[in-house]
Amino acid sequence: MERRQRHRPRSREEYERGLPDYHDPTGGFGGAAPAYSALTLRIVLAAISVVLCGGAAALFALNGFVVLAVLLCVLAVGMLVDLVWVIHRKRRGEPG
Repeated sequence: MERRQRHRPRSREEYERGLPDYHDPTGGFGGAAPAYSALTLRIVLAAISVVLCGGAAALFALNGFVVLAVLLCVLAVGMLVDLVWVIHRKRRGEPG
């Protein structure tokens, strides 16, 4: 029987160097370079999405389109959660 190894928490230095194949389990296979997530781009896109969805939801709510306003609010909350998580990853030291 094979013994399972316990994974130790990664250090800040490991995140600063970068984690190869972190998001792509097949990365590096057959000579492919490991993939890195573009965290800064995701932060910018999520922030723009939160502002646009929130503004559009307010406009739709003022004009009586409640269903569309609620839908856009749900999207804005989803983008806000994504924004907070990506900022957390960036502050933890992941490259991107």
